[in-house]
Amino acid sequence: MRYGRTLATAGCGLLVATAALSGCGLKSGSPLVDDVVPGSIGQGLPLKGASLIVTSKNFSEQIILGSMIGLAFKAAGAEVLDRTNIQGSIGAREAIKSGEADAMYEYTGTAWITYLGHDKPITDPLAQWRAVRDEDVKNGVTWLPASSLDNTYTLAINQANNAKYHLKTLSDVAALSNSDPSAVTVCVENEFASRDDGLLGMEKAYGMHIPASNIQKMDAGIVYTQVAKGTCLLGEAFTTDGRIKAMDLDTMTDNKHFFPNYNAAPELNSKAFHKYPAIAGLLDPISKRLTTQIAQQLNALVDVDGQDPHDVAKDWMIQEGFIKKG
Repeated sequence: MRYGRTLATAGCGLLVATAALSGCGLKSGSPLVDDVVPGSIGQGLPLKGASLIVTSKNFSEQIILGSMIGLAFKAAGAEVLDRTNIQGSIGAREAIKSGEADAMYEYTGTAWITYLGHDKPITDPLAQWRAVRDEDVKNGVTWLPASSLDNTYTLAINQANNAKYHLKTLSDVAALSNSDPSAVTVCVENEFASRDDGLLGMEKAYGMHIPASNIQKMDAGIVYTQVAKGTCLLGEAFTTDGRIKAMDLDTMTDNKHFFPNYNAAPELNSKAFHKYPAIAGLLDPISKRLTTQIAQQLNALVDVDGQDPHDVAKDWMIQEGFIKKG
């Protein structure tokens, strides 16, 4: 849920900033009890004696990524408190800033626009990450290198419909909307439909002409099923969503780079990182391995197959050789 990720109430952020541990979903957490030991990371137990807190927002991908951090810390010898699954973006963010939590995966576009207040995204993913890293240091936040996992917006179409229209890019959608406006029906969540950084801005940037009567607003989760059934030709989607592959949907390339890059990168409380700089050596190899396609696969195990996100993270970490069972 993009807006669940990037927009949260200011009141919730203030509650966390004043160290309240309730009301925003920030809980006392539970100790990570997994019996894991170093694999390719954590050799020599560089975090032995450390007590660290991991957090995440409250959707599948975030819980998976937060669990990966916790498991890496645990294998490296740390005692880990699990505070993943925090409601909204602001709660988890403020926990990192205040030191209520030490580490999480965050998205570069979310930080640049929502937290740091910029209107225009930076097209180059590396330049976007560098700009976030350099500006956020003043907030007591350290960013480690980003993954290529990019959970940004796209439009999805089922393969039966795309066999007819052969759409590959958002420019292709714009061309169809101008040549045959009645053919382009779009399912979107309510907020995305009305925002300048959502459907309205995308239409303007690409010169799309979609009749208002052809735009159907609904809950985000329903969009995928409606596109799969063909109720809508196109639907708002997120590039790492596991339902894209599970439902055999095609997605459009944002060839004009209208939407921000939402690359996942470790976001750390700077005091914690300065105390335990070995964290970088633990998380960098994980970030290098994470891709949009891997995220789709892992998210599908949770959102389609019903597996537990922590178990999905642990199985992947072991499969990749980062950690081993104790």
